Amino acid sequence: MKKHLLTAMGTALFLSACAGTGGSTTSKSSDDLTQYEWELTKIDNQAVTIPSMGAVPTLGFENTTMAHGHSGCNRYFGSAEVKDGKFRIEKMGMTMMACPEDAMKLERVMSDTLSQWSNAEISGNTLTLTTQQHTLTFKATQSM
Repeated sequence: MKKHLLTAMGTALFLSACAGTGGSTTSKSSDDLTQYEWELTKIDNQAVTIPSMGAVPTLGFENTTMAHGHSGCNRYFGSAEVKDGKFRIEKMGMTMMACPEDAMKLERVMSDTLSQWSNAEISGNTLTLTTQQHTLTFKATQSM
């Protein structure tokens, strides 16, 4: 059952993207969701500034049920879940390095948002995850 979780997630994201109001919305297939590394480009519609001594925040998939990435300071991993067009990473684990405050702030926003249920939408090469607190915007970058 878990093997089909990300396929279901991709399908839900595909359907939510297709349900948009404009005719210009395009979507990746469910296979494309797990085929790309997603790079964080915006938080709350503001461009992401790479922290001093930090790394570009990412979201990727090891297989059809496991998500992983970099949160700006530490690496994270966990079980990817989807339900009713919403996404989260359940039971998130993370390395525990100390980083400068700007990297830690970015990490808190990233990890808090990914571990909560987010409305998820794919449009073109953009993945948007939205909670009540934050909106994370990712761009598909490299093939996995």
